[in-house]
Amino acid sequence: MNASAASAPEPRNSVDPKEAEHFGKLAADWWDPKGSSAMLHRLNPPRLRYIREAIDQHWGSAEYERHPLAGKRAADIGCGAGLLAEPLARLGADVTGIDAAAENIEAAKAHAAQSGIDIDYRAGGIEAADGPYDLVTCMEVIEHVADPAAFAQGLADALAPGGLLIMSTPNRTGLSRFAMITIGEGAGLIPKGTHDWNKFLTPEELTELLEEAGLRVADISGLSFSPSRGFEISERTALNYLVTAVPST
Repeated sequence: MNASAASAPEPRNSVDPKEAEHFGKLAADWWDPKGSSAMLHRLNPPRLRYIREAIDQHWGSAEYERHPLAGKRAADIGCGAGLLAEPLARLGADVTGIDAAAENIEAAKAHAAQSGIDIDYRAGGIEAADGPYDLVTCMEVIEHVADPAAFAQGLADALAPGGLLIMSTPNRTGLSRFAMITIGEGAGLIPKGTHDWNKFLTPEELTELLEEAGLRVADISGLSFSPSRGFEISERTALNYLVTAVPST
């Protein structure tokens, strides 16, 4: 081993052990729409609509195509127990699901087996990805990692040339603090301790991280809440938002 190799820094692990422990405790009822992950079940339909529209726009597929991801590799980073990974597989993708909590991965494997869906589930951080992937999804994850900049670079490195990255994350605003922590966690709608408001990223901050990682942000859309319609895609980013990005070259 030469001197430069010996002195090379160890790669950082993106996983925050406390975060992994917290979410691992939620694994048992992740698929229960009335359980501790009920909010994710309510978020999932508009997120899926956004993802499907982004897929159709990026690859030119028609909205009625059943398997627009046929022949493509997809990775869901921070997959939990598979709430998004399974729909991606149904759209035809060869899916890899990665989560920091081993308990979530076991729950995901069990549910996929019960559903007859073949997904490659792995416990770990972004380091467990073996790209390139045509599609990388990362929903409500970057606000929980140990090093957001390094994590963003890992997402970019996992993406194939011509690939598509889709993320969602809470915005760091007074509204998100009130809605998600004061009300959400305070009233038990979200498990207490799920969020650290100080780790939330604004759209400008996330855009900067992605650009530094070699990506170009193609769209930012709000994920807002309406008392009459529930969660919906909108122009209002104060609560939560979704981002699509592509390689800049």
